[in-house]
Amino acid sequence: MESIKKIYKIGNGPSSSHTMGPKSAAEIFKKENPSAEKFIVTLYGALAATGKGHLTDKAILDALNPIEVEIIWKPEEFLQAHPNALKFESVKQNQKLGEKIFYSVGGGKIVYENSSENENRIYDLTTLDEILKWTKKNGSFFWEYVEEVEGKEIYDYLAEVWQTMQNAISRGVENEGTLPGGLKLQRKASAYFVKSKSLTGNLKEKALTFAYALAVSEENAAGGKIVTAPTCGSCGVLPAVLKRLHESLQLSEQKILRALATAGLIGNIVKENASISGAKVGCQGEIGTACAMASAA
Repeated sequence: MESIKKIYKIGNGPSSSHTMGPKSAAEIFKKENPSAEKFIVTLYGALAATGKGHLTDKAILDALNPIEVEIIWKPEEFLQAHPNALKFESVKQNQKLGEKIFYSVGGGKIVYENSSENENRIYDLTTLDEILKWTKKNGSFFWEYVEEVEGKEIYDYLAEVWQTMQNAISRGVENEGTLPGGLKLQRKASAYFVKSKSLTGNLKEKALTFAYALAVSEENAAGGKIVTAPTCGSCGVLPAVLKRLHESLQLSEQKILRALATAGLIGNIVKENASISGAKVGCQGEIGTACAMASAA
């Protein structure tokens, strides 16, 4: 398995597979083709079918700016490796310079055609059974396995992740108005947050958790800065649960960071043995993994 940094990507929504991934692919291809005068980008399958609503074209255009870009949409054509495929072609003086196919496989991860997904693997244990045996043998916690593999410096990155999550909640419970897109949906997190103030006990706990989760999700939908956990579409669950635990139990930041390490390990296991790609396994694969991560945390 890869570093849990790959589960927690910091970036702008609304989609890890349809926004973050294509933007990353565009940046890579642009860097590899510095003399190009034009780029032709072909989107296939699920990436093309729902790309407009997820701002896929905007993400690509922003990354390739100021070079001329032609985008071709082929929602009915699926490439074999993954439903989210895109092809880049570079052109100069009407001659093709290069071509590369990418797959956006979920959580913002990009895989090249014919490349190995085994690159950058640092975890030897890849199933829950194996990791549970390790914890029992060593009398250790999940976060200690993460620390052993990735080193204590992983907490520096997780601290940035935690701060980004908290910032998204703070913005989300304050921002009001209409979310971008044709549906003209109104933001609701702020109203639920205000209503929660008049409640007590268990009802208040639930209302606050819901408001926090909705706050991050709405920030994501608006293209705000969030953390994939494990994807953009499911980014609200883990921050909301951790925020309420932090407030209600007055947990230290160290405990929150260890909880993030634990959650990241669980997300990694799902990513390794199943999938966190909504295009591949449905959106329940994303939100289900997010709930498992929050539970583990």
